[in-house]
Amino acid sequence: MLNPFAITGPAIISFSGGRTSAYMLHEIIQAHEGRLPDDVQVAFANTGKEREETLRFVYECGVRWGVNIHWLEWRDAKPCFEEVGFNSASRDGEPFEALIKKKQRLPNWRERWCTGFLKVKVLTAFAASLGWNPGEYAEVIGLRYDEGMRIFRGLENAEKDGRKVLYPLSRAKVVKQQVMAFWSAQDFGLQLEPWEGNCDLCFNKGRDIRKRIIADHPASAKWWHEQEVEQNGFFDRRDRVADLAREVRENPDLLDPPIDEEEFDTECGLSCGYTPEAAE
Repeated sequence: MLNPFAITGPAIISFSGGRTSAYMLHEIIQAHEGRLPDDVQVAFANTGKEREETLRFVYECGVRWGVNIHWLEWRDAKPCFEEVGFNSASRDGEPFEALIKKKQRLPNWRERWCTGFLKVKVLTAFAASLGWNPGEYAEVIGLRYDEGMRIFRGLENAEKDGRKVLYPLSRAKVVKQQVMAFWSAQDFGLQLEPWEGNCDLCFNKGRDIRKRIIADHPASAKWWHEQEVEQNGFFDRRDRVADLAREVRENPDLLDPPIDEEEFDTECGLSCGYTPEAAE
């Protein structure tokens, strides 16, 4: 059996900034004896709402493993992205807020176009800047063997769009326990709780998880609340962010760590029902 982590280019490794995605990147680097081929590129799409711990983790992975990670952000101009770096990366939701102003409404449980613009379109435009067209290169995505439904959904969407996707972790039958065991043996890691993940208060996270994040990091609610006020709308049909924050203030003793500790580091969109049509 061929090594599933030996990626044949042209290919883009989509690095989400989470533990699972980083483990995949590490294994791919190892399969290539420490140096990726020139036609295998690594990209991290920053929405501006990733946690600082995520940004530091992405930077550290690149430095420690000697791999060039392209930091990309959505822009409302051709080619629809700008390449930034750890120091210049947005930290106050600037790309996300600019997109909301362009659309003049909020993404929500029905229209999850934030993923389509801030992640998918950015990576597609980056590939185009390399002279690659969809279907001519592989998108390497960090989903594990135990995330089967997400993989089936991703394959289905890719087939509809004429894209080529690879899931080396699934092919290698890697499960969550292996990923966590790997990181427990390292001398660095992602300094977040498993439920915190990227895009700090993403409306697809469970209600209890978002309340716990607000309790632990009260300032995280500010940006999301401001967007809801500015657009006179809401991200989640169940609760406005201000209501969640009020519940946290009124009942701080009722907040326990989320029981479901599934890590929110999967490629944004594959677990939230993203479809390409939502990005139009």
